[in-house]
Amino acid sequence: FQLGAMALYSPPWREAEFADEGIVSKTLVEEPFSKVILFGFAKGQSLSEHTASMPAIIHILSGPAKVLLGDTWHDAGPGSWFFMPPGLNHAIQAEDDVVMLLTMFRSWEAAPAE
Repeated sequence: FQLGAMALYSPPWREAEFADEGIVSKTLVEEPFSKVILFGFAKGQSLSEHTASMPAIIHILSGPAKVLLGDTWHDAGPGSWFFMPPGLNHAIQAEDDVVMLLTMFRSWEAAPAE
C-alpha cells in the first residue's frame, strides 16, 4: 500500500506473481534515482546473459537459483544478495519457482526528467 511518498510491502514476496513457463515482473518503486522490481520466475526460466548501464542489486527472496556474475556462476537461495557494478555481465536461472527483488540505481545525469 502507499503512504504518501512511501510504499510498504510486507513481506514483498507476497506481491510476486507467476506465469506458467514464464517470468512476471512488477515495479514496486519508480523514483528518479532508483527503481525496484519484483520478479516471479517459474521453475526452469532464466534471464539470459546481459549487462546494465547502472549499478544494481539482486536479492533472492525465495527459491533456489543460479546467478552468473562475470564469468562465475553462484548458487543462490533466500537471502542471497549480489551487488553488480555497471557493465558487469550477469544472468539468472531459476531452479524452482524463484522470487527476486532487483534494485537499480540511476545516476543524477541518468534520472528521468519529470
